[in-house]
Amino acid sequence: MKKSFLALALMSAFSGAAFAQSSVTIYGIVDMGLVRDDNGAGARTALDSGVQNGSRLGFKGVEDLGSGLKANFVLEMGLKTDTGASDQNGLAFGRQAYVGLSGDFGSVNLGRQKSVTYDIGDNVDPFHIGLAGDIGRLFKTSTRTDNAITYSTNNLSGFVGSLQYGFGEAAGNNSANRKVGVSGVYSEGPVYAAIAYEKLNDATGNDANAGKKTFVGGTYDFTVVKAHAAYETIKGGTNDERVWMIGATVPFGPGAFLADFTQVKNKAVSNADGKQFAIGYTYDLSKRTDVYTSFARTTNDSNASYNLANAGMLKAANGSTDKMFSVGIRHKF
Repeated sequence: MKKSFLALALMSAFSGAAFAQSSVTIYGIVDMGLVRDDNGAGARTALDSGVQNGSRLGFKGVEDLGSGLKANFVLEMGLKTDTGASDQNGLAFGRQAYVGLSGDFGSVNLGRQKSVTYDIGDNVDPFHIGLAGDIGRLFKTSTRTDNAITYSTNNLSGFVGSLQYGFGEAAGNNSANRKVGVSGVYSEGPVYAAIAYEKLNDATGNDANAGKKTFVGGTYDFTVVKAHAAYETIKGGTNDERVWMIGATVPFGPGAFLADFTQVKNKAVSNADGKQFAIGYTYDLSKRTDVYTSFARTTNDSNASYNLANAGMLKAANGSTDKMFSVGIRHKF
């Protein structure tokens, strides 16, 4: 009886010590907005989830393994808070799902992860890949990479480099559906500057349509205003595009005004360019809750159709104009 009690006490002590070296955090975003989109062929008014940022529920954890080595994991699911359904095409943890190690050597993560261009685009975009001014409405920065191994250096005097390899997992053809990305980011003081390259193969192992992307961008914080700029080349298959953006974030009270102008030049098709102007405002009600509004107007040349086939809408004819307005609330926990 005494031996059993002693063994139980020792097990409790050891398990408590191990738990003290580990931590798990539950986090998320609940975002709902009223959206009005008019592309000329029709208009859609809807209560949408994830207008400023995708609604989500996530779990992240770290375990101290000693000698500076740590185990890390993230499981993050996308949610449609307007219906309660899952986002990311029904994937359980479609936003991120990975495990890895970090230490003096940097970090290595394995699983479904953000692409190298997504993280950079999020930092460069005044609208942070959300609202009506979302950089992804004209740029083609990819979002996530499946079956990926990602290595990132530690912060080296403001510089962080990353290399990502996504296995295509096609039997008999290691090049099929393969995705490779590399990036370099410098962030120190008011300066943020980054460059990234991604290459995606198709099912035969050749360059996928729009599969080669080079993205360069940066911001400079003047305190009274933050300047934003980005440039992307998109090649592969029948695609040959150049996209650039200039923008600004202007702090105002507990919120900020946002604005950018984006233009895409299609080198493969004549009279197929597009332009977008966007403005917005976010107002912080607290550290975790804000309200927002935004407006964007996209114009197309006679052979262009940018933003004319948005979800839930009939595709408008080439050369049409799309106008999008949103207002909503976001809560982070």
